[in-house]
Amino acid sequence: MTRSAAVYLDNAATTKLDPEVLDAMLPLMTEQFGNPSSIHSHGRAVRSAIEKARKTVASLLNTSPAEIFFMSGGTEADNTAIRSSIETYGLKHAITSPLEHHAVLHTLQHLEKQGIIQLSLVNIDEKGHIDLAHLEEVLRQNKTVGQGRSLVSLMHGNNEIGNMLNLNRVGELCRSYDAVFHSDTVQTMGHFQHDLQQLPVDFIVGSGHKFHGPKGVGFLYVNAEQVKIHPFMHGGAQERNMRGGTENVYGIVGLAKALEIAYREMDEHRQHIMGLKRRMIEQLRANMPDVQFNGDSADVENSLYTVLNVSLPASDMSDMLLFSLDIARISASGGSACSSGSNIGSHVLGALPGLDADRGYVRFSFGKYNTMEEIDYAVATLAGLYQKELVK
Repeated sequence: MTRSAAVYLDNAATTKLDPEVLDAMLPLMTEQFGNPSSIHSHGRAVRSAIEKARKTVASLLNTSPAEIFFMSGGTEADNTAIRSSIETYGLKHAITSPLEHHAVLHTLQHLEKQGIIQLSLVNIDEKGHIDLAHLEEVLRQNKTVGQGRSLVSLMHGNNEIGNMLNLNRVGELCRSYDAVFHSDTVQTMGHFQHDLQQLPVDFIVGSGHKFHGPKGVGFLYVNAEQVKIHPFMHGGAQERNMRGGTENVYGIVGLAKALEIAYREMDEHRQHIMGLKRRMIEQLRANMPDVQFNGDSADVENSLYTVLNVSLPASDMSDMLLFSLDIARISASGGSACSSGSNIGSHVLGALPGLDADRGYVRFSFGKYNTMEEIDYAVATLAGLYQKELVK
């Protein structure tokens, strides 16, 4: 099977900009160029666009515009929630998991190295599920020894293996122990409904380029009824004194438009993407010997439906798997479970007990622009690569 057009199956890394989003951004990149902090008409027009975008995001998430703060992306939003809450409340203890995005994990590890916090890692099982009983035990122990409030940071949808966290259960558990709860929702924003009047969370985050918006812009939700934090980024009085620096105006407008489209078309896109994922699972099982799937990613109904993490039979080509796919014009991502030498591999896969480091691992992640034809081509290419390896 040959194909002239490239196949993009790395939507968890970034997504293609929606043309409707670009149309919304263009006026802010050309005619409406004023500084939003200026009081003249050029500035006021741009300020109005920012506040309209803030109201759009807040309305979609069922919260107040005063609780939405625009930032450069998910990493800055995560850092703001974590570092500012620790500084503001003098927190000495934090809890996370070994499966978190590095924006969370490296931040907390750095703070522990500086002696600012003690960091606890909650247990996970062989599928990557968070042990909620252990989480409660750690929260209880921290209360018992009198360390005060804890910060809990656990992601909603894992970007590599697709496992989902029950935000309500974890949030209620955190409330019962007076813990601050931050969740990295970058992978689920725009793909799942988030009703912030119902969710017991203190912070969640979004990044525009994960749901067909622009890169370099994101937002932080701060639950004003539960937490008050000092700014992480100092400078001017932008974002109601929460985040200094001239706003990325066209990025903010693009993010709001992208989220609006995502919510408007969410059911349609979910069904389409779930169909693609089911097709790939079925075709891989039919055409690949000993194929396995990591985490909950093969549970289409109960996982992050945009992600499928595939474990392929051990072979000499495992280290070259992504390169071989790229040669075939298929873009995907992955990494081995090995953590030795220069091949650091995936910290998520490396944390899962019992994974075979010799197998080939690849993450396919799907978006609204993918087609069944692309899925079939990707599976046929993979099967062909391994067939050639078997006849050597």
